[in-house]
Amino acid sequence: MNRPIVRIYVLVLLLLATLVYFTSKWAVFDAEELEANRDNRRPLIEEQQIPRGSIATADGVLVAESLPEGGGRNPVYVRRYPQGSLFGNPVGYSYVEVERTGIELSENDLLIGEENEFATIIDQLRDQQPEGANITLTLDSEAQRIATEGLQSAISVPGTGAALVAIEPATGAVRAMASIPGFDPNEVQNPENFKALTGDESAPLLNRPTQSTYPPGSTMKVVTAAAALDSGEFEPSTVLNADSPKEISGVELQNSGGQSFGDIDMTTALTNSVNTYWAQVGEQLGADTMVTYMERFGFYSDPELDYPSDQMAPSGVYNSDGDLVREGFDVGRVAIGQGGAEGQLLATATQMAEVAAAIGNGGVLMKPTFLQEAKDPDGRTIEELGGGDEQDRVISEESAAQLSEMMTNVTREGTAAGLSVAGVEFAGKTGTAEIDLEGTNQPWFIMFAPTQDPQIAVAATVERCQGCFGGEVAGPIATQVAESLLD
Repeated sequence: MNRPIVRIYVLVLLLLATLVYFTSKWAVFDAEELEANRDNRRPLIEEQQIPRGSIATADGVLVAESLPEGGGRNPVYVRRYPQGSLFGNPVGYSYVEVERTGIELSENDLLIGEENEFATIIDQLRDQQPEGANITLTLDSEAQRIATEGLQSAISVPGTGAALVAIEPATGAVRAMASIPGFDPNEVQNPENFKALTGDESAPLLNRPTQSTYPPGSTMKVVTAAAALDSGEFEPSTVLNADSPKEISGVELQNSGGQSFGDIDMTTALTNSVNTYWAQVGEQLGADTMVTYMERFGFYSDPELDYPSDQMAPSGVYNSDGDLVREGFDVGRVAIGQGGAEGQLLATATQMAEVAAAIGNGGVLMKPTFLQEAKDPDGRTIEELGGGDEQDRVISEESAAQLSEMMTNVTREGTAAGLSVAGVEFAGKTGTAEIDLEGTNQPWFIMFAPTQDPQIAVAATVERCQGCFGGEVAGPIATQVAESLLD
């Protein structure tokens, strides 16, 4: 056999194989990645000819619809948002000019009919254009309105914002998600409006409940209490000296107003949000134990929410370089929602709502979700929430019951004693993160109600206010939203 001919033959085969590989790579192996690439607009253009499914709230309010524009057999469908800015941040938008965000992106396969493969095949055989599924969200329009108006009225510092999340503890259903300032998705299609929104320093396109991390203040003491009780190292009756100041990691730590409490138990310490008590608890537990329980609650990773990953941020301890750290930080100050350059605790409103929901659900954290159900154009249900999906057993049922009672005491006679929810007992925790020495604070409130049969958990925060406290600013907004959902 002629060796030069064989070499040429082998070379041709290699070149042919290489050609087949790279052709198949884009067409087959990397097809999904290519389709999902935000620089690839072809899927967006093609989907404009599909009647995109509608989006409605759990109480039947239409949030998004597609209307045909232009004549002919294959009109172009354009998205419209009847509720304007009320659901702008969580729902997002879908336009060929600016791509898509929010629920419009995370539920895109359902909305364009790709999740219903059988119906898609039938449509192709009948030479008919596929149609998207209509989806119903877990969001409640009245709770969303109350949350949005409440947060808006609490803004006192120009250019700042606020966030609120309400979750059903037993199912993970997200019942309200409000971000202030918001935006009207109907305006996004206009290039000039979109440019103005993206350039706005107040960041209206940012979905603060999932993307913005903040120092959670004393609401973190609930996580510390959960770790202390469930680890077996503490009980509600455990007594520590809570004088002020007290040296924590070599630096003096004060209680609010410099008040000294003497020897007190854990229930009293949570009821009155005593910094020096909880910092000592954090030091005795140590960083390893604290991080273990934080991870169980969902810290250090994006929420397991049906939402775009690039629109979610993990909560946890961040160093001065912006990296998540699991050691080397001041565990005493992290235990009370603070920290330093080596590790500052930051959390989203979604994360803190999950903390409250897990405790209210007997120590079990459910995966949060926006999707109540999806129906194909013929009305057949193709997806539904059901009983929800368990994410993690965070603490034991006994520990959750003990902590629920302690949090209820906060609303009976502690820092949240002035708040009420539909005449029922409820559990809560205030938080006031100090932003600067001039009295600028970030108020927080987390809660679940009722105490004995929790139906809703809420976390609310306002980014900046002068001389304010969590129970005075964030608390009333959270309890009003909870009351509307209980009603």
